[in-house]
Amino acid sequence: MQPIKSILVIRLSSIGDIILTTPLLRRLQAIFPDARIDYCTKQPFVALLASNPCLSSIYTTEQPPKEDYDLVVDLQNNIRSHAITRSLRGSRTVRYRKENWKKWLMVQFKINLYGSCRSVVSRYQDALKPFALPSDPEGCELYTSLDDKAFAQPFFQGKQKTLALCFGAKHFTKRYPPQRFAAIISLLLKEMPLQILLLGGNDEAPQASEIMNCLPYADRKTIVNMAGICSLMQTAALLERSDAVLCNDTGLMHMASAFGKKLFVLFGSSSAAFGFLPYHTPYDLFEVEGLACRPCSHIGRDSCPKGHFRCMNDLSPALIARKIVDYCK
Repeated sequence: MQPIKSILVIRLSSIGDIILTTPLLRRLQAIFPDARIDYCTKQPFVALLASNPCLSSIYTTEQPPKEDYDLVVDLQNNIRSHAITRSLRGSRTVRYRKENWKKWLMVQFKINLYGSCRSVVSRYQDALKPFALPSDPEGCELYTSLDDKAFAQPFFQGKQKTLALCFGAKHFTKRYPPQRFAAIISLLLKEMPLQILLLGGNDEAPQASEIMNCLPYADRKTIVNMAGICSLMQTAALLERSDAVLCNDTGLMHMASAFGKKLFVLFGSSSAAFGFLPYHTPYDLFEVEGLACRPCSHIGRDSCPKGHFRCMNDLSPALIARKIVDYCK
């Protein structure tokens, strides 16, 4: 086998999936310390990787790499990533096996062939079995800039603890209802002084407003609504400084995990079997066990196919609040 001096890693989207590739980058650097490691992703996600010390260059689908590599690690494994690898003649390519047929059996017939809840990080690493990549106990990695840290710093002047609340998700069936998030907030504030940051993107700002509107006026003054205000890495810097994080199964969950935060995770239509639990960071998972219709999708749906949305509606705000209080006190 020829020496590996140049490596390209491809993962085009999305936030959580890309963050979950960072342990692999660290392990690739450990076994190939003299190799140049480059990355190709979509432009909106470049910021997640821009300060990663393992990487030399970051390419995008708009400006893809042109040179050949000794090794290409395709962790996307779709039509677009195949087109990129075909353009790199002479490169040896290994690919992540998505095993979509297992997802289909799990969703359609509730047949779980995954076995234990094995992280997608380990499944990514399976693509590199011929190279005997070492495992390590470390988690995901994310590096905020000095400017991002400076943006976050004014929000942490007081002595009270801060809970980051990541209430959004792309698909409805992964979102805990706003009124129930509001119920958790009210229960928490009855128990202890707490600053709560609402974090999300532009598309999620309306949900933040719903949460605020469901709260009594007295509770609203302890809430800092940052939804739609922060850049991606400014959001990361706020998570980096927070004491704990309450979140749906979404990209910000994995962002927080990269800072080793204690996570309180709400799974609705999600299933741990798909491999997207927080990686190597402490967490409490809240899910409705034994629900025959769950999971109804491996990525989420725009509505509950049964109409009752029990996978989220049956999660108790009181239980979730109690767990957070016990941790934060």
